[in-house]
Amino acid sequence: QVQFVEAGGGLVQAGGSLRLSCAASGNTFMFLNVGWYRQAFGKERESVAIISSGGTTEYGDSVKGRFTISRDNAKNTVYLQMNSLKPEDTAAYYCAEVRPTRTGWVPQDRTWGQGTQVTVSS
Repeated sequence: QVQFVEAGGGLVQAGGSLRLSCAASGNTFMFLNVGWYRQAFGKERESVAIISSGGTTEYGDSVKGRFTISRDNAKNTVYLQMNSLKPEDTAAYYCAEVRPTRTGWVPQDRTWGQGTQVTVSS
């Protein structure tokens, strides 16, 4: 089964940018839909962005216009470019394989990475 490793988090001032990466193991990456999620301390997990195997993207309302998800199948990697960061973007960011259901995308729990922490100072 695929496993993901996230990287690229750090401390940044409000208004700054970061690029997160999500590297996958195995040789099935190009067929996978992948999602970025985040969880702030004391809050529920939130969907940030999704990219399908075909490159179609979806974004959470709170990040639309500021974040961009992309993929490089040759490198088995999904990226999350985060611009105009706000203190409320502070969270641990995770990626996982996602699958479509009638009610929306569902992350596959067995594929979660260890996460990368993003902290935005005001």
